[in-house]
Amino acid sequence: MGAMSIWHWLVVLLIVAMVFGTGKLKDIGKDLGSAVKGFKEGMREGEDDTPQRTPERVTHQSTAQDNTIDVETKTKS
Repeated sequence: MGAMSIWHWLVVLLIVAMVFGTGKLKDIGKDLGSAVKGFKEGMREGEDDTPQRTPERVTHQSTAQDNTIDVETKTKS
């Protein structure tokens, strides 16, 4: 009883089609599809533009204990 049956959804779809018209719904779907496509292309371009940062110099310094190593890294700006 809590979930809507297929008949409820068909009636809702019919009312929406009568209010907005099928041409308007088609335009809304086309606009939404192009927006999603543009978003995906933007995400792909953003991944390609990300620079890879590599350490410029790594130095190792011993401390009082022989098994401990202090590491200093610097990245290129």
